[in-house]
Amino acid sequence: MMIKCIAIDDEPLAVKKIAGYIGKVPFLELVAECRSAAEAMSILDTTDVQLLFIDINMPEISGMEFVKSLTNKPYVVFTTAYSEYAVEGFQVEAVDYLLKPITFSNFLKAANKVKTLIELTANSHKEIVKTTANHLFVKSDYKLIRIDLADIKYIESQHEYIKIHLANSNPVMTQLSLKSMEEQLPSDRFMRVHRSYIVNLAKVSVVERNRIVFDGNIYIPVSDQYKGNFQSYIDKSFLI
Repeated sequence: MMIKCIAIDDEPLAVKKIAGYIGKVPFLELVAECRSAAEAMSILDTTDVQLLFIDINMPEISGMEFVKSLTNKPYVVFTTAYSEYAVEGFQVEAVDYLLKPITFSNFLKAANKVKTLIELTANSHKEIVKTTANHLFVKSDYKLIRIDLADIKYIESQHEYIKIHLANSNPVMTQLSLKSMEEQLPSDRFMRVHRSYIVNLAKVSVVERNRIVFDGNIYIPVSDQYKGNFQSYIDKSFLI
Protein backbone atom coordinates (compact mmCIF):
# COMPACT_ATOMS: atom_id res chain seq x y z
CA MET A 1 0.00 0.00 0.00
CA MET A 2 1.30 3.42 -1.01
CA ILE A 3 -0.13 6.56 0.58
CA LYS A 4 -0.02 9.56 -1.77
CA CYS A 5 0.78 12.77 0.09
CA ILE A 6 1.58 16.46 -0.34
CA ALA A 7 3.99 18.58 1.72
CA ILE A 8 2.72 22.16 2.13
CA ASP A 9 4.80 24.92 3.71
CA ASP A 10 5.71 28.44 2.60
CA GLU A 11 9.23 28.04 4.01
CA PRO A 12 11.52 26.35 1.42
CA LEU A 13 13.72 24.57 3.96
CA ALA A 14 10.72 23.30 5.92
CA VAL A 15 8.93 21.84 2.90
CA LYS A 16 12.17 20.23 1.71
CA LYS A 17 12.65 18.64 5.11
CA ILE A 18 9.16 17.11 5.09
CA ALA A 19 9.65 15.95 1.50
CA GLY A 20 12.92 14.30 2.55
CA TYR A 21 11.20 12.51 5.42
CA ILE A 22 8.47 11.29 3.07
CA GLY A 23 11.14 9.83 0.81
CA LYS A 24 12.48 7.77 3.71
CA VAL A 25 9.16 6.06 4.49
CA PRO A 26 8.50 3.07 2.20
CA PHE A 27 4.69 3.39 2.22
CA LEU A 28 4.58 7.15 1.50
CA GLU A 29 4.63 8.60 -2.01
CA LEU A 30 5.31 12.31 -2.48
CA VAL A 31 2.96 13.81 -5.05
CA ALA A 32 4.11 17.41 -4.73
CA GLU A 33 5.88 20.04 -2.63
CA CYS A 34 3.66 23.12 -2.35
CA ARG A 35 4.52 26.61 -1.13
CA SER A 36 0.89 27.68 -0.62
CA ALA A 37 -2.62 26.36 -0.05
CA ALA A 38 -3.67 27.60 -3.50
CA GLU A 39 -0.96 25.52 -5.13
CA ALA A 40 -2.09 22.47 -3.15
CA MET A 41 -5.72 23.01 -4.13
CA SER A 42 -4.91 22.79 -7.83
CA ILE A 43 -3.29 19.41 -7.22
CA LEU A 44 -6.15 18.12 -5.05
CA ASP A 45 -8.56 18.98 -7.87
CA THR A 46 -6.83 16.57 -10.25
CA THR A 47 -5.05 13.94 -8.14
CA ASP A 48 -6.08 11.40 -5.54
CA VAL A 49 -4.20 12.49 -2.43
CA GLN A 50 -4.70 10.66 0.86
CA LEU A 51 -2.52 12.70 3.21
CA LEU A 52 -1.49 16.32 3.74
CA PHE A 53 1.51 17.41 5.78
CA ILE A 54 0.63 21.08 6.12
CA ASP A 55 1.99 24.11 7.95
CA ILE A 56 -0.54 26.34 9.73
CA ASN A 57 0.99 29.83 9.45
CA MET A 58 1.06 30.65 5.75
CA PRO A 59 0.24 33.84 3.81
CA GLU A 60 -3.13 34.47 2.12
CA ILE A 61 -4.86 31.46 3.70
CA SER A 62 -3.62 29.55 6.73
CA GLY A 63 -3.26 25.79 6.75
CA MET A 64 -6.10 25.59 9.28
CA GLU A 65 -8.46 27.65 7.13
CA PHE A 66 -7.49 25.64 4.07
CA VAL A 67 -8.28 22.30 5.74
CA LYS A 68 -11.62 23.65 7.03
CA SER A 69 -12.53 24.70 3.47
CA LEU A 70 -12.10 21.22 2.01
CA THR A 71 -15.27 19.21 1.43
CA ASN A 72 -13.42 16.01 0.57
CA LYS A 73 -10.61 16.00 3.11
CA PRO A 74 -7.54 13.78 2.93
CA TYR A 75 -5.98 12.76 6.22
CA VAL A 76 -4.16 15.73 7.76
CA VAL A 77 -0.97 16.09 9.81
CA PHE A 78 -0.25 19.67 10.83
CA THR A 79 3.36 20.86 11.02
CA THR A 80 3.92 24.10 12.90
CA ALA A 81 6.13 25.99 15.33
CA TYR A 82 3.15 27.08 17.46
CA SER A 83 1.62 24.76 20.04
CA GLU A 84 -1.45 26.95 20.67
CA TYR A 85 -3.12 25.59 17.52
CA ALA A 86 -3.14 21.99 18.76
CA VAL A 87 -6.71 21.93 20.10
CA GLU A 88 -8.11 23.56 16.98
CA GLY A 89 -6.10 21.11 14.89
CA PHE A 90 -7.75 18.11 16.46
CA GLN A 91 -11.16 19.77 16.14
CA VAL A 92 -10.77 19.52 12.37
CA GLU A 93 -9.94 15.82 12.81
CA ALA A 94 -6.22 16.08 12.15
CA VAL A 95 -4.46 12.77 12.70
CA ASP A 96 -1.47 14.38 14.34
CA TYR A 97 0.13 17.72 15.19
CA LEU A 98 3.91 17.95 14.82
CA LEU A 99 5.82 20.79 16.45
CA LYS A 100 8.89 22.18 14.68
CA PRO A 101 11.72 21.32 14.68
CA ILE A 102 10.26 17.98 13.60
CA THR A 103 12.34 14.87 14.19
CA PHE A 104 12.14 11.91 11.85
CA SER A 105 11.01 9.64 14.69
CA ASN A 106 7.97 11.87 15.40
CA PHE A 107 7.26 12.16 11.69
CA LEU A 108 7.34 8.37 11.33
CA LYS A 109 4.94 7.94 14.27
CA ALA A 110 2.45 10.27 12.56
CA ALA A 111 2.83 8.46 9.24
CA ASN A 112 2.20 5.11 10.94
CA LYS A 113 -0.96 6.49 12.55
CA VAL A 114 -2.30 7.40 9.12
CA LYS A 115 -1.33 4.00 7.71
CA THR A 116 -3.18 2.24 10.54
CA LEU A 117 -6.31 4.35 9.99
CA ILE A 118 -6.33 3.64 6.25
CA GLU A 119 -5.90 -0.09 6.83
CA LEU A 120 -8.69 -0.17 9.42
CA THR A 121 -11.01 1.76 7.11
CA ALA A 122 -10.23 -0.56 4.19
CA ASN A 123 -10.95 -3.65 6.29
CA SER A 124 -14.21 -2.22 7.62
CA HIS A 125 -15.37 -1.56 4.05
CA LYS A 126 -15.00 -5.14 2.89
CA GLU A 127 -18.43 -6.13 4.16
CA ILE A 128 -20.20 -2.86 3.36
CA VAL A 129 -20.63 -3.40 -0.37
CA LYS A 130 -21.46 -6.51 -2.39
CA THR A 131 -22.04 -6.55 -6.12
CA THR A 132 -23.67 -8.94 -8.56
CA ALA A 133 -23.95 -8.60 -12.33
CA ASN A 134 -26.84 -6.15 -12.10
CA HIS A 135 -27.18 -5.13 -8.47
CA LEU A 136 -25.30 -3.48 -5.66
CA PHE A 137 -25.90 -4.10 -1.95
CA VAL A 138 -24.72 -1.42 0.49
CA LYS A 139 -25.14 -0.75 4.18
CA SER A 140 -26.80 2.55 4.97
CA ASP A 141 -28.37 3.63 8.28
CA TYR A 142 -28.00 0.09 9.68
CA LYS A 143 -29.91 -1.34 6.71
CA LEU A 144 -28.77 -3.40 3.74
CA ILE A 145 -30.05 -1.71 0.59
CA ARG A 146 -30.23 -3.24 -2.88
CA ILE A 147 -29.55 -0.83 -5.74
CA ASP A 148 -29.95 -1.66 -9.41
CA LEU A 149 -26.78 -0.65 -11.24
CA ALA A 150 -28.91 0.67 -14.09
CA ASP A 151 -30.55 3.17 -11.70
CA ILE A 152 -27.26 4.79 -10.67
CA LYS A 153 -26.57 8.15 -12.33
CA TYR A 154 -23.35 9.07 -10.59
CA ILE A 155 -21.51 8.50 -7.32
CA GLU A 156 -20.07 11.37 -5.32
CA SER A 157 -17.30 11.21 -2.73
CA GLN A 158 -17.90 13.03 0.56
CA HIS A 159 -14.78 12.40 2.64
CA GLU A 160 -15.21 8.95 4.25
CA TYR A 161 -18.68 8.53 2.73
CA ILE A 162 -20.05 8.28 -0.77
CA LYS A 163 -23.43 9.45 -2.04
CA ILE A 164 -25.02 7.25 -4.71
CA HIS A 165 -27.31 9.41 -6.86
CA LEU A 166 -30.19 7.45 -8.37
CA ALA A 167 -32.53 8.08 -11.28
CA ASN A 168 -35.83 7.36 -9.55
CA SER A 169 -35.28 7.73 -5.81
CA ASN A 170 -33.37 9.66 -3.16
CA PRO A 171 -29.57 9.35 -2.93
CA VAL A 172 -28.11 6.62 -0.72
CA MET A 173 -25.21 7.41 1.63
CA THR A 174 -22.77 4.76 2.77
CA GLN A 175 -19.41 4.80 4.56
CA LEU A 176 -17.10 3.81 1.76
CA SER A 177 -14.25 5.34 -0.21
CA LEU A 178 -14.76 6.16 -3.86
CA LYS A 179 -11.76 4.00 -4.73
CA SER A 180 -13.32 0.98 -3.01
CA MET A 181 -16.56 1.51 -4.89
CA GLU A 182 -14.70 1.93 -8.18
CA GLU A 183 -13.05 -1.46 -7.64
CA GLN A 184 -16.45 -3.11 -7.16
CA LEU A 185 -18.21 -1.67 -10.22
CA PRO A 186 -17.96 -3.08 -13.77
CA SER A 187 -15.44 -0.92 -15.62
CA ASP A 188 -17.30 -1.21 -18.92
CA ARG A 189 -20.35 0.49 -17.38
CA PHE A 190 -18.90 2.94 -14.85
CA MET A 191 -16.00 5.37 -15.14
CA ARG A 192 -14.08 7.56 -12.72
CA VAL A 193 -14.01 11.07 -14.22
CA HIS A 194 -12.76 13.08 -11.23
CA ARG A 195 -11.22 12.43 -7.82
CA SER A 196 -14.73 12.92 -6.39
CA TYR A 197 -16.99 11.36 -9.04
CA ILE A 198 -17.84 8.10 -10.81
CA VAL A 199 -20.48 8.20 -13.55
CA ASN A 200 -22.73 5.58 -15.08
CA LEU A 201 -21.74 5.76 -18.74
CA ALA A 202 -25.23 4.72 -19.84
CA LYS A 203 -26.62 7.88 -18.19
CA VAL A 204 -24.23 10.27 -19.94
CA SER A 205 -26.17 12.16 -22.60
CA VAL A 206 -24.83 15.74 -22.47
CA VAL A 207 -21.16 16.81 -22.27
CA GLU A 208 -20.32 20.50 -22.15
CA ARG A 209 -16.86 22.07 -21.71
CA ASN A 210 -15.30 19.09 -19.96
CA ARG A 211 -18.37 18.69 -17.79
CA ILE A 212 -21.05 16.01 -17.80
CA VAL A 213 -24.52 17.50 -17.41
CA PHE A 214 -27.24 15.62 -15.52
CA ASP A 215 -30.85 16.82 -15.36
CA GLY A 216 -29.97 20.09 -17.05
CA ASN A 217 -28.38 21.75 -14.01
CA ILE A 218 -25.98 19.28 -12.35
CA TYR A 219 -22.43 19.56 -13.64
CA ILE A 220 -19.85 16.80 -13.05
CA PRO A 221 -16.30 17.95 -13.90
CA VAL A 222 -13.97 15.74 -15.95
CA SER A 223 -10.48 16.35 -14.58
CA ASP A 224 -7.26 16.19 -16.58
CA GLN A 225 -6.25 12.96 -14.82
CA TYR A 226 -9.25 11.09 -16.27
CA LYS A 227 -9.90 13.10 -19.44
CA GLY A 228 -8.08 10.70 -21.76
CA ASN A 229 -10.17 7.64 -20.86
CA PHE A 230 -13.40 9.59 -20.96
CA GLN A 231 -12.56 11.16 -24.32
CA SER A 232 -11.87 7.69 -25.74
CA TYR A 233 -15.33 6.62 -24.61
CA ILE A 234 -16.89 9.72 -26.17
CA ASP A 235 -15.05 9.16 -29.46
CA LYS A 236 -16.35 5.59 -29.68
CA SER A 237 -19.90 6.27 -28.51
CA PHE A 238 -20.97 9.68 -29.83
CA LEU A 239 -21.39 10.89 -33.39
CA ILE A 240 -19.32 14.06 -33.58
